[in-house]
Amino acid sequence: MRIYNTLTRRKEEFVPIEDGKVRMYVCGPTVYNFIHIGNARPMIVFDTFRRYMEYKGYEVNYVSNFTDVDDKIIKKAMEEGVDASEISSRYIEECKKDMAGMNVKPATVHPLATQEIDGMIDMISCLIEKGYAYAAADGTVYFRTNKFKDYGKLSHKNLEDLQAGHRDIQVTGELKEDPFDFVLWKPKKEGEPAWESPWCEGRPGWHIECSVMSKKYLGETIDIHAGGEDLIFPHHENEIAQSEAASGKEFAHYWMHNGFLNIDNRKMSKSLGNFFTVREISEKYDLQVLRFFMLSAHYRSPLNFSAELMEAAGNGLERILTAAEHIRHLLGAAKETAMTEAERALYEESAKYQEKFDAAMEDDCNTADAVSAVFELVKFINTNASSENSRAFLEKLLGRLQMLCDVLGILTEKEEVLLDAEIEKLIEERQAARKEKNFARADEIREELAAKGIILKDTREGVTWKRA
Repeated sequence: MRIYNTLTRRKEEFVPIEDGKVRMYVCGPTVYNFIHIGNARPMIVFDTFRRYMEYKGYEVNYVSNFTDVDDKIIKKAMEEGVDASEISSRYIEECKKDMAGMNVKPATVHPLATQEIDGMIDMISCLIEKGYAYAAADGTVYFRTNKFKDYGKLSHKNLEDLQAGHRDIQVTGELKEDPFDFVLWKPKKEGEPAWESPWCEGRPGWHIECSVMSKKYLGETIDIHAGGEDLIFPHHENEIAQSEAASGKEFAHYWMHNGFLNIDNRKMSKSLGNFFTVREISEKYDLQVLRFFMLSAHYRSPLNFSAELMEAAGNGLERILTAAEHIRHLLGAAKETAMTEAERALYEESAKYQEKFDAAMEDDCNTADAVSAVFELVKFINTNASSENSRAFLEKLLGRLQMLCDVLGILTEKEEVLLDAEIEKLIEERQAARKEKNFARADEIREELAAKGIILKDTREGVTWKRA
């Protein structure tokens, strides 16, 4: 498999640190509100990459954090008059719901920044001891950017270029030795969450969080670090500097970055009124359509979101689902016979679409071409599957289609949505079963409803329910 490495600016053959295993870190969201569709793109594309690696037999240790201490979280907490942890906990849960809706698999570990403070203090102490960091008079700890000779190697700019092009992140003042030094630890302000440290009561800078969480759960050197293109500088550049200064080892062998998402050919912005959360999109479209839309372009390409393109994605997804449903329908009355020679030849012919799919994914996770291969398989199925076929042949075809769709995270079975009246009817049946002391049936109905996302609560006034 070949991966485009942002570090070297070329496609490279993927060679894992340890045979058969992949250590992968993907920067997660800052949880102060519902995630937006820009957050959704890296979640979907790198989840798909992970699924492909697992399909190829790799054991993937996939770590994706939640940044649960940040200026935006604190601001939101102050606006609502609650503790910052209440905001982060709330939106972590909401984020997980949206991820489930997009069929994004939970990470092996979802570390929280606030639970890794001790590791951050240890790494900062190490950087100070090695002369890469210093504590200012007010207790702020800064990283000495000029001391790390490879600074800028990811963004492919030297320090002078970066200083000229990013004056917005340079903060001058007597406390800093150099305007480009960045914060590792900052003193607390009134009303902010804070932790004790050797330098002051305060909290970590953003960049140190990911370095420490990656090291703890994946080791000092990892296979792949991934995230959005907007994180290349300064976040990932700073991660490299502090991680490699502390360990003396290469931080990540491969760096993968997805392209930007635009809305109607314009940058997404609240001021332009084109800012959409995943939750808002879910009110208009099935989130499987959003996932399919995200996979319709190469992950490194800019992607334009529009109603027209979402409709097209919905139609494309429907073609795949209809083909799967057609085979299931045929299986209902299929003959219990072995495959004929003609069927065996047809099934072997269908392997070429799986080979095309694999070739696309092997070429830097080209999901656009992989989707095209699935459409070719769908056309083949629609042409060659009929009521005359054996069950064995139909099951094999359906299995091949489901296998490829699973790599893409596409569910081929439409989820059954219970209507309110159907729920009420089942609750009535459960109540009747309880009166008759048929507790096994009552429990069975509760479990059946829970499996479909319906939560029951028994109260003195009767049974209430809600959708999960």
